[in-house]
Amino acid sequence: MPEALEQDYTLQQLQQVTLALNSGQFVQVRRVLAETAPCDTALLLESSPHKVRTQLWQLVDPDIQGDVLEELSEDVRLGIIAKMEPELIAAATEDMDDDDLGEVLRSLPDTVYQDVVSSMDTQDRERATQALSYQERSAGALMNSDTVTIRADVSLDVVLRYLRLRGNLPDGTDDLYVVDKDNCFIGALPLSTLLTNPPDHLVHDLMDEDKESIPISMDETEVAQLFERHNWISAAVVDDNNHLLGRITIDDIVDVIREDAEHSLLSMAGLDDEEDTFAPVLKSSRRRSIWLGINLLTALLAAFVASFFENTLDILPVLAVLNGIVPSMGGVAGSQTLTLVIRGIALGHINQTNQRFILGKELAIGALNGLLWSLLIAGVVALWKWDFTLGAVIAFAMFMNLLAAGIAGASIPLILKRMKIDPALAGSVVLTTVTDIVGIFAFLGTATWFLT
Repeated sequence: MPEALEQDYTLQQLQQVTLALNSGQFVQVRRVLAETAPCDTALLLESSPHKVRTQLWQLVDPDIQGDVLEELSEDVRLGIIAKMEPELIAAATEDMDDDDLGEVLRSLPDTVYQDVVSSMDTQDRERATQALSYQERSAGALMNSDTVTIRADVSLDVVLRYLRLRGNLPDGTDDLYVVDKDNCFIGALPLSTLLTNPPDHLVHDLMDEDKESIPISMDETEVAQLFERHNWISAAVVDDNNHLLGRITIDDIVDVIREDAEHSLLSMAGLDDEEDTFAPVLKSSRRRSIWLGINLLTALLAAFVASFFENTLDILPVLAVLNGIVPSMGGVAGSQTLTLVIRGIALGHINQTNQRFILGKELAIGALNGLLWSLLIAGVVALWKWDFTLGAVIAFAMFMNLLAAGIAGASIPLILKRMKIDPALAGSVVLTTVTDIVGIFAFLGTATWFLT
């Protein structure tokens, strides 16, 4: 279904459900939810204010609550789970895939987690322990253990008979993994190869021995990059001794790519990528206040620099009119560079080998843009105020700030990455501080030197 039609359909569902809830037609709502896919039910919940969301959740069939929880963002899921009894949470997570089970359990407060695990049966408790043993945001946390393994010394006919006896294949299966007697991964047999070759051929002769496997500790972003580069549907996950532990499928990678994109976008505004759009006012306000407080400090720092030139501003009031132009241009230019460099880091395009080239390129762009726009602003100001010295002053300040913006926009995310600080979260604050201070100091400082 096209995205626009899907959004219209979801809007219609939400309006229909909300109207039915307001009219007290709970049986009708339950019937609508029963006919709705878990992913769409999750979207309805995320698109609803808190009061409506609570009512909707109570009408969701308990048999599919686990499937719906898998699809919810962390903030919304936490809000729903907070109102559930531990026994109900344990029941909802009973049939979850290992990676989804680990994600849900990690989001629980410690006290709730202990109660939920205690309510599980022995098998699910062992699954939970295993899922939580892997580092968060690693290949292990994404992995499912539902692999289909075969031996290299058997024929395709034997494999086909084994699959018929098995009866079904896990979702997203495109390869059968070939292992030795010690369960070490040695290759993969694509299903297409299995189905299109004579049954008397051996697996060893047809398997892909060059099929890459993923280390259990690899970061999920790197895993996503491998999937994107190789166009994989699934990939085997191995430990340090090459023992097959499980597999990662493309549906989990789509979630990683979406979350990384949301993280980069929202972090630049100081927001949590899992923040609930319909979260309570006080909760949202508290989260945003931290970011606003940081921005206030940087603004005060810029104002402090400007205060050194109060006498100059008293003598030449025109400088106060023009003072915002230079920092504004520097901020825009720096943001362009910052965004491109953060994107390059996220995609793995920028590394130790090409950082110097990127810095040199952005320095050249800053110099070229600085020359172009400084000449333009010099002409405008000189003709407007009929003061060629003032035009030269603002031109010099514009050139220096665009040059600084290019260098800062390229170097700040690289420095923050080396310091293990998220460039998307902190980069824009640092950049704004640099361009504001350099712009104000260059403009008012030069004006003080030449015009007073």
